[in-house]
Amino acid sequence: MPSRPIERQRLADGPIDPEPGMSLVLALDCAISGLGVAVVRDGACLASLREEGRDQAVRLFPAVSSVLRDAGVARHELSLIGVTIGPGSFTGVRVGLAAARGLAVGLGVPLAGLATTSVLIAQAAQQDRLVVAAVDSRLGDWFCAIGEAAQAPFAATADELARRLNARSCVVVGPDVGPLVAQLAAAGVDAKAEVAFVDPVAVARLALAPGIDAWRTRNASEGLPRPLYLRGVSITLPDGARRTVD
Repeated sequence: MPSRPIERQRLADGPIDPEPGMSLVLALDCAISGLGVAVVRDGACLASLREEGRDQAVRLFPAVSSVLRDAGVARHELSLIGVTIGPGSFTGVRVGLAAARGLAVGLGVPLAGLATTSVLIAQAAQQDRLVVAAVDSRLGDWFCAIGEAAQAPFAATADELARRLNARSCVVVGPDVGPLVAQLAAAGVDAKAEVAFVDPVAVARLALAPGIDAWRTRNASEGLPRPLYLRGVSITLPDGARRTVD
């Protein structure tokens, strides 16, 4: 099925010539649903695209080419690749990370891997409350992180999350978080919903924050980023039964 853009940002004044010392980041996200691509120069968005739908493996590179063209940027001008590494959809995480790894190796630039929950927390609008990032695992629980963007994500049911929150008021940010907020409210937690998808522009800005050299050093010492999974992969067997494998 052909993709349908639901969000697009273009340069108003045409292509921009790169300047010495400029940081150009290409950010990719396929971790939860659909895909997102952005090109950011020194924190300023040059062009971005978000599409819903499946078949990210088919649609991602055409989307990358489209956004680079809109930004007036050639691939060899990029300084850094940023990508979400999960938690989220097994297939989406693998597609986004494989594409990002290939681009980083081919272009000889560092690769920054960011947790989806970290990005959601960083882009939350209601920072006056405790922020909880939540992604529906589709298996009866949620992939969550509480508080600062650097906090490690975990898997929890609504009741388990309510116990962790210990009656603290919060805003829950993520796609389709309404049901979770309703369950938290039933458990006595003052929670508000902020429905949001991962913004690839936020991915780029978070990737750039530590500096390009920091990612280059990290890639050299730890290798390129790997998928962040909080459980084994859920598969469907030939008889229709589902099981989780490591």
